[in-house]
Amino acid sequence: MVAILETVARSRVPLGLSDIAKSVGAPVSSAQSLVNGLAATGYLSEEARGFRLGLAPYFLATLAGTRPVDQVTHQMLEDVVEGTGAVAVVAVLIGGSVFYIDYAADDPAYAYLAQNRLRRSPLETSAGWILLSGLDVDTTWAELASAEAEGDRQDLVDAFQRAYPSLRETGECIAPGVASNGADGVAVSVKNRDGVVAAVSVIAGEEHIRANADKIVERLRRCRGQWDQ
Repeated sequence: MVAILETVARSRVPLGLSDIAKSVGAPVSSAQSLVNGLAATGYLSEEARGFRLGLAPYFLATLAGTRPVDQVTHQMLEDVVEGTGAVAVVAVLIGGSVFYIDYAADDPAYAYLAQNRLRRSPLETSAGWILLSGLDVDTTWAELASAEAEGDRQDLVDAFQRAYPSLRETGECIAPGVASNGADGVAVSVKNRDGVVAAVSVIAGEEHIRANADKIVERLRRCRGQWDQ
């Protein structure tokens, strides 16, 4: 079911049943019963002979008080990134992966780092380190154990463990140098009800971030008071 919801959510147009079945690698007959159930309960909405994401996910998140992060507005991201020569993102942790749900770019050369909605390993991004450290302790260690079991680099796990006390205390991650794509970042937590619900990260090439990390983290600290609740 999760694969179906994610497939439909990523599509810009309503998806037909056969397209959904093909995307999730299931027979049409199997997909049909799942899609019908999701539509009947509001998770999918039928439109133009296809399906879009329904309102149920948003409603449940609202009931739980964990709506998709809305305290960091796009204008706040624009203010964060202005003059940095980098890109600023809002990142969330979903199913053990980091997703960027909004971004603003001061330098278009780095926009590619945030334009897609690909899954990212939390151990390979500054935002991911913030999000992992913001979980309850047992969940954090369970995520690390899962990463080790899946063959993630042990050096990343070890580096995160060393940084964990500071990450937990400050909610800041400054140029950890863990990305595999030549990028780096400075990230701070976004809190709601004393829990970490997202991270705001400024990312660019490694050399650029290292040269400007102090200025970037000071700006993030100033802006943080606008979004923490």
